[in-house]
Amino acid sequence: MTIDTLNTGLDTIWIVLTAAMIILMEGGFALLEAGFVRHKNNVNIIMKVFADITIGALSFYLIGFGLMWGADAFGLIGTNGFTLSGDLSHLKLNVSLDTFWLFQAAFVIAVISIVSGAVAERINFRAYLLYIVLMTAIIYPIAGHWVWGGGFLGQLGMVDFAGSAVIHGLGGFAALAAAIFIGPRKGKFTQNGTSAIALPSNLPLASVGAFLLWFGWFGFNAGSTLSATDGRIGHIAIVTMLSAVSGGAATLLYTLFRYKRSDAPSVINGSLAGLVGITAGCAFVTDQAAILIGAISGLLMIVATNWLESRKIDDPVGAFPVHAVSGVWGTIALGLFSTDGGLFYSGSWVLVGTQLFGLVVLCTWGFVATWGGLALINRIVPVRSTEEEEEIGLDISYHGVLAAYQERDFINSEEHLIDYDNKYK
Repeated sequence: MTIDTLNTGLDTIWIVLTAAMIILMEGGFALLEAGFVRHKNNVNIIMKVFADITIGALSFYLIGFGLMWGADAFGLIGTNGFTLSGDLSHLKLNVSLDTFWLFQAAFVIAVISIVSGAVAERINFRAYLLYIVLMTAIIYPIAGHWVWGGGFLGQLGMVDFAGSAVIHGLGGFAALAAAIFIGPRKGKFTQNGTSAIALPSNLPLASVGAFLLWFGWFGFNAGSTLSATDGRIGHIAIVTMLSAVSGGAATLLYTLFRYKRSDAPSVINGSLAGLVGITAGCAFVTDQAAILIGAISGLLMIVATNWLESRKIDDPVGAFPVHAVSGVWGTIALGLFSTDGGLFYSGSWVLVGTQLFGLVVLCTWGFVATWGGLALINRIVPVRSTEEEEEIGLDISYHGVLAAYQERDFINSEEHLIDYDNKYK
């Protein structure tokens, strides 16, 4: 066995393992979002996540991978590699194409799951399926090509190691567009303009979801080395941890002193915000910078959450504050704190300027493409659920489930219909 063969084997194991960790994050998304929404929509959340994985991965295999990683055309799109066919030697992989695709598919699934939370409890399930195809086949792959696939932003020098901008910034602004387009949940904002509090159905469930996401994030960031022998893996892992704990600690202490209580949803999202913030620069910043990046990410998340409320934008799980705002900050922070060309180390504004330009492009693309895509989908099938469907819950409306947590062992189909008629008609 040669050294090259051994390295290829180790890299393959590393990439498959970290890809599996990232895919497990979908369990985290499912539990987090289900815990934050009301009981009558828990199953709908789970079904949307399953749709993200199934429809999303297939769409990426058929179309998205080629647009993202195919041979570059004018710095805008890839032109081959659809269904993993054609000459992709330009990728210069140390592992098989199949292995590389699996890791990239795990990423694309995460992007669409960001949008899922922002439109929870009121999106038409059929319309959401169409949007999954749009995001995983076109919107995200094109943006990914611009930065990672040989496109114009990468050529300009934009740096985004694991996706604060490409995944979280893009996905977060897509989530904002979707939340505005579809409108708030019925009863969320009163006629006099105040916001009604929608009580989470299960905060312990949401916290377990956050911990699963936290676990998967080590694969998300460290796995982006695409090499098991990369000496940066340990450092990437520790700055990921430090940023997450700093984000959680900042929100815990802020809510404790500001409101005289430590707010659980804020701490959960604060930790996730810290993870998002460090994702761009995890390979390039120091431990101390990671702590600062995480703390600011957590506090910005709270500011953004309050801003959404003031603008009467309904985001049930905090997708925009956690992913978009923290992703934007993390991408800028890389330009400031990177030990390789960052402002505070080189004295040059070049990287900061490049990062800012890339953010404007990516976030605008995510917002505009989502808005236009939903407008198109709305001509095919209504994007918003009906008032009756929203009132009785999307679990029964779209999936035929009376309640996510059942009290009876068996029920026949006739009795199920009688219960539905009596309760909802």
